Amino acid sequence: MPAKQLQDVIKQQSKQAVENDVNVLGVSSLAAGHKTLIPQVMEELKKLGREDIIVIAGGVIPAQDYDFLYKAGVAAIFGPGSPVAKAACTILEILLAD
Repeated sequence: MPAKQLQDVIKQQSKQAVENDVNVLGVSSLAAGHKTLIPQVMEELKKLGREDIIVIAGGVIPAQDYDFLYKAGVAAIFGPGSPVAKAACTILEILLAD
């Protein structure tokens, strides 16, 4: 996907999250764009005045990149094969702690 299209998708998805008053936004990365894509999503949410939206990440993200994403503000990361029930419980714990 060309960079311009990707930027448009980030803006559209962030806007939809704000318009729908979501509590959590999940971002899936399958093409090694997580270190760029996810911080851009978080920056767009900030521009829209919704830094309070919890961002979680999933997909094929190397373990060595987890710390980078946590420092960027990602609340949780779920890699391939993550049990859905465990992920759901983790997300609920994050929401209840907030």
